[in-house]
Amino acid sequence: MHYYRYSNAEVSCWYKYLLFSYNIVFWLAGVAFLAAGLWAWSEKGVLSDLTKVTGLHGLDPVVLVLVVGIVMFTLGFAGCVGALRENICLLKFFCGAIMFIFLLELAAAVLAFLFQDWVRDRVKEFFENNIKSYRDDIDLQNLIDSLQKINHCCGAQGPDDWDFNIYFNCSSESKSREKCGVPFSCCIPDPAQKVVNTQCGYDVRKKSKSEWESQIFVKGCILALEAWLPRNIYIVAGVFIAISLLQIFGIFLARTLISDIEAVKAGIAF
Repeated sequence: MHYYRYSNAEVSCWYKYLLFSYNIVFWLAGVAFLAAGLWAWSEKGVLSDLTKVTGLHGLDPVVLVLVVGIVMFTLGFAGCVGALRENICLLKFFCGAIMFIFLLELAAAVLAFLFQDWVRDRVKEFFENNIKSYRDDIDLQNLIDSLQKINHCCGAQGPDDWDFNIYFNCSSESKSREKCGVPFSCCIPDPAQKVVNTQCGYDVRKKSKSEWESQIFVKGCILALEAWLPRNIYIVAGVFIAISLLQIFGIFLARTLISDIEAVKAGIAF
C-alpha cells in the first residue's frame, strides 16, 4: 500500500487577485496612452507616411506618449496574465522589469543631483534643439507654448534663443513675418484681453532690451524651472516617493505570488 503526502501550501487568492487588480489599471492606462498616441499620429498623417517620424529634429511628444503606453501595456498584460494563469515566467518578467525601471529612476535622480551642471547643459541643448523645430510639429509647438506660459519664461536662457528658429531669426535673409519676434506664449498676458493675440510677439526683439520687460517674459525657461524646483521640492519628492512605493508594492506582490506558486509546485513534486 502506498501512502501519499499532501502539502498544505497553496496560492493565496488575496495576492493573486490583488496583483491582477494592480495590473489591470496599468494595462487599461497603457491602452488609453496607445490609443491617444495613434490618434494623434493619424491626425498628423504620420501613420500614412512613417518617414515624418524621422523628419522632425526635435521631440515629438506623441513618441513619448506611445513609449509610455507600450511599456504600461506590456507590463500590465504580463502582470494580469501571469497572476491569473499563475505563470512564473510572466511574473518574473513583470517583477524584473518593474525593478529595472525603479533602479533607473533612482540612478537618474542621484546622477541629476550629483552632476547638476551636466544636466543643465543637456537640458539647454535639448530645449534649443526643440526651439529649432518649433514650427515643424503642432504637438511640440503646443508643448513649448504651455511650458512658456505656465512658467512665465521665454527661450532656454532668454528671448534671444529664438534666433535658433528660422522663422524668428533676426537675420536679414529671413523673409518671415515673425522675423526678430517671439511666439505669443512669451508675451505678458493682458487681463483685459479675452481673445489671445497670437501676433503680440511680432518685431519685439527689434526694440531695445529695456522695452522687452513690458511686453514679454525675459527670463529663460531653464532659470524658471530652476527657481520652480526648490519652491516645489516637497511636491516633487512626494510624487517620486508615491511612484516608488507603487513600484515596490507591485514587486512585493509579484515576488510573494511567485513564492506561493513555487511552494505549491514543490509540494506536488514531493
